[in-house]
Amino acid sequence: MPSSSTTTMHAIGVPEYGPPDNLQSQEIPRPAAPTGRQMRVEIKAVSVNPIDIKVRAGTYDDPPDYYDRVRGLTKTEIHVMGYDGAGVVREVGPDVQHFQVGDEVYFLASPVLQGTYAEELVVDERHAGHKPRSLDFVQAAAMPLTYGTAYESLVDRLGIQPNEKAGILIINGGGGMGSVASQIARRILKLPVVITTASRPETAAFSRDVGGATHVVSHREDIVRQIRDLDLPGDVPLKYACITSRTEQYIAPIGEVLAPFGRVCSIVQARFDMYGTQFMSKSLSFAWCWIATGPYHGYANDREEKHHEWYEELAALLDQGVIKCHLTQRRKLTLENIREAHKATEAGKGVGKTALGVDEPGEQQAFC
Repeated sequence: MPSSSTTTMHAIGVPEYGPPDNLQSQEIPRPAAPTGRQMRVEIKAVSVNPIDIKVRAGTYDDPPDYYDRVRGLTKTEIHVMGYDGAGVVREVGPDVQHFQVGDEVYFLASPVLQGTYAEELVVDERHAGHKPRSLDFVQAAAMPLTYGTAYESLVDRLGIQPNEKAGILIINGGGGMGSVASQIARRILKLPVVITTASRPETAAFSRDVGGATHVVSHREDIVRQIRDLDLPGDVPLKYACITSRTEQYIAPIGEVLAPFGRVCSIVQARFDMYGTQFMSKSLSFAWCWIATGPYHGYANDREEKHHEWYEELAALLDQGVIKCHLTQRRKLTLENIREAHKATEAGKGVGKTALGVDEPGEQQAFC
């Protein structure tokens, strides 16, 4: 089902927010010529993240004005979501510094423009890196959002120093974000203690084998008791916590197990009350991490090039085998497979990441 015009392309999105079956394939206008530091990229692969699910459902609330801004900047009949992508640069803007036509790239899409579920996309080079040589497009598309969010959480927001004699607790170590955060904590920052939570044998094994966790506890049981029962080094304080799921559920137990003057970062919007917890008595610090804060707010108090630098570093780390790709499910990039990936992610039963590629096996035309 090729596009009927060179001025249009196929994309997958929702004309109305709601369940996965609302996702449709439509023809929309191709991107205009890139300006400034933008690049026009031919999409080869995308991955699915929890943010995609919330956006599709109409419940995404990290910024309170998200949908108003998207409606103001998106001129098509459907909202095309998708924030991870990989592809080939086909055109560059006049101010692009790091890439040229023909480069293979992986990237994070804009939070307020059309997403990656489309044949082409305009991408800001500040949120892109050269695709790792050791990964194909599908594998590469699984990495940008989770790695960027995890790195920003641990390094920028928590302020963890390399080789620090401290431990970290990461909630949901079998998920995409958690399995990358534990790798960064263990293999890049080289923390001696990395505790993750997981509730099933397969997620616990994934957190150890891929994520590099030193200890795994079940989030379906008493976390405080389990952590206190661990044989942890007496001279390594549990100083940090990173929450990637259900913030309000973990505030009280984190307050119990973290060392005084510890730090907590969450990537999940929530309503919660710290009153009655140990946060005050231990002088614990709390921070949010939203990877889109910089571009969303005009890079105020932010380094514009940091994500590009991180993705270039990540490519080298992946090629060297220091960081492992956490892709576990790959499919053809079609409407039906996007719907199925949304359903599976929404059910919360997956391990690692799901990504979809244009050239994966299957008779159906990509994006249709």
